[in-house]
Amino acid sequence: MKVLSSLIACGLVFCSTLLIRASTGETPPAAQNPRDRALQTRQVPDCGGEPCDAVARGFRAFFDRRMEELGGNGRACADCHMATDNFQLSPASVEARFRLLQLQRRFNPNADDPLFRPVDADDFRTNGDSASDFSNLRHNGLVRITFPLPPNMRLIDPATNAVSDETFVDVWRSVPTVNDVALTGPDGGIAWLRGPNQRGGYQMDARATTLQEQALGALVNHAQIQIAPPQQLLDDLSSFQRVLFTNHRVRNLADAVRAGTEPLPDPDPRLTPLEEAGKAVFTRACTQCHGGAGQSTPQATPQAPPAPVIRFHRIMSQCPRPVDPAARFVFETCQPNLARNARTYEIALSVPTAGPAGVLPAGTKVRRTSSDPGRALLTGFIGGPLPLDDWEKLDIPGLRGIAHTAPYFHNNSAATLEEVVDHYIEFFKLVEANAAPGAPVPPLATTDGVHFDRRPTPEERAALIAYLRKL
Repeated sequence: MKVLSSLIACGLVFCSTLLIRASTGETPPAAQNPRDRALQTRQVPDCGGEPCDAVARGFRAFFDRRMEELGGNGRACADCHMATDNFQLSPASVEARFRLLQLQRRFNPNADDPLFRPVDADDFRTNGDSASDFSNLRHNGLVRITFPLPPNMRLIDPATNAVSDETFVDVWRSVPTVNDVALTGPDGGIAWLRGPNQRGGYQMDARATTLQEQALGALVNHAQIQIAPPQQLLDDLSSFQRVLFTNHRVRNLADAVRAGTEPLPDPDPRLTPLEEAGKAVFTRACTQCHGGAGQSTPQATPQAPPAPVIRFHRIMSQCPRPVDPAARFVFETCQPNLARNARTYEIALSVPTAGPAGVLPAGTKVRRTSSDPGRALLTGFIGGPLPLDDWEKLDIPGLRGIAHTAPYFHNNSAATLEEVVDHYIEFFKLVEANAAPGAPVPPLATTDGVHFDRRPTPEERAALIAYLRKL
C-alpha cells in the first residue's frame, strides 16, 4: 500500500505540472479597485482540448489497481507505465521492485507487487499460474505479447528442427512511455502498402488505431480483465494520456497542432553551438523517418529527392543481427539474455523473391530467425524487395524526452544514446552495402538521390548525441 501511495503521490505531483495549465481571465476596465480585480481574476483549468472531468477520471483509473468490477489481476496501467520512470518501464525499475518484493516477503509471505504476474513470466506457457521465472521482465524490462500465427507462418521446434503445431507465438517487447502520445498515432503522412493502419497507429507495430483500442488491449492482455470495460473508462484513459507531455514546450507544440497554428513553435530549448550542430545532423540523418511534429512521421526532407519514402522500416534491432563477412557494417551482437528470445519460422513467401540461387516463386517455403517478426505477424506478407515486405517492420516512435527513457529500441537492446547512434551509423552502412549496383540510392540514405550522404560522420557523432539529450 505504501508503494502504491508513493506512486500516486509522485504521479499527482508530476501530472499537476503538465496537465492543468491555468489561464487568467481579463479584468473589465470598470473594475479599478485592486481587491475587485483580484476577485474577478479567475483560474481556468486548461486540459489541452480534453474534458477536464475526463482527465481527472482517467488519472484515477490509470493508477487504480483494484478494478474489481472488471475481474483483473490487480495491475494498474501505472504498474507498467511507471510515473517514477517517465511513464515507461526500465529494467532497473523492474529489478528494484523485484528485490523490494523479496525483502517484504521475508517479513510478510503474502506481500505482493502486481507487476509480477504469471502472464509475464518466462515459464508461463509451461507452468501457468505457478510460473515464477521473470528473467525477461527483470533483466530486459520486456513484457509478453502474444500473436496468432498467420496462415503462411509456422514455428520451428528448437528441439527437433521440425515444424511445430503451435498456432500462436510470444514475442517480448518493451513498455514505451505514454508521454507525448497526443503528437503520435495515425497521421496524414505517407501510407504503407498494407493495413492495419497504413498511416501509423499506436503500439510498436501500429496495430491499434486509437488510444482507446490500445488501452483495451492492455487491460485484456496485461491486466487480464474478465469483463468488458465501459467505453467511458477507455475514453477517460485516452484523455488522461493525451495531456501527458515531456515538458511545457512540447505541450505548446501540441496545442498549436490542435489549433492549426502555422508555423508551429519549435519545442527545443536554447541550444549550445554543439547542440545546434547536432540538430543540423539530426535534420539530415534522422527526420526522413522521425519527421513531423511528433517526430514519428516519415516524410521527405527539404533536401530529399522526389522518390518514395517508406512508412515502416526494418532497423536491424531484432536478434540475431545481420553479419557481413566483409565487415562493411558491424552491428553490436545481441546479449544472450536477448538473443534467447529468437525463434525460427518457416514461411511461405507471399510474392516471388530474389535469393542467392535466383528468384524463388511465391509460396516457396523458407526459414527465417528473429526475436520479433514485427508487422509480419499482423499481415503474413513476407517476400519481394526487402524494403517493401513486413518482416521485422515496426512503427516509428517519437523521440522527445529520450534522454530520460533509456534503454532504447523495441527490445531495450541499446543501453545508451551512444549505442543508439552507433547502431544507426552501422545501419546506414548496411543500406549502402546492400544497394544494387546502378540502382537509385534509397531516399533513406541520400539527400540528392546520388550520394550516400545521410549517415553521421565520426566527427558529427558527439554533436548529434548532445542534441538528442536536449529533445
